[in-house]
Amino acid sequence: MNLNATLIVQIVVFLALWWFTARFVWPPITRALDARSEKIAEGLAAADKAKADLVAAERRVEQELQQARAGASEVRSVAERQAAGIVENARTEAAQIVAAARKAAEEEAVLAAQRAREQLREQVATLAVAGAERILRREIDANRHAELLANLKHELV
Repeated sequence: MNLNATLIVQIVVFLALWWFTARFVWPPITRALDARSEKIAEGLAAADKAKADLVAAERRVEQELQQARAGASEVRSVAERQAAGIVENARTEAAQIVAAARKAAEEEAVLAAQRAREQLREQVATLAVAGAERILRREIDANRHAELLANLKHELV
């Protein structure tokens, strides 16, 4: 009988302990474990969302970089075209300046040649008068014979 009474008392104590544990100990532990599971799930979801956001941000960054590269390439090509235009304008302007300078130099050379001819005519006229004076052995007055000298100048042309 001892064995039966001990066994019954142990079963009653076990059931009381089981009831106490099921009623007061397991619910807080279960709630804590559930709360922890929810926090872990939320953390994993947040990590997944962060990964997705990171991938999306990387895509946006790559798109922005491509757009920036395309914009920089376009700006560079526009700048190169403008530089080529400026160089071409400078060449055209320089050619115009050179042509104008050449024309002015040619005109000045023509004027200098005309002046030289005029001086040469005057010198020839003076030499002709001096030669005629020596030939005639008398002095020719340049003022009295100005018309004669003017005709001589025109004949030398």
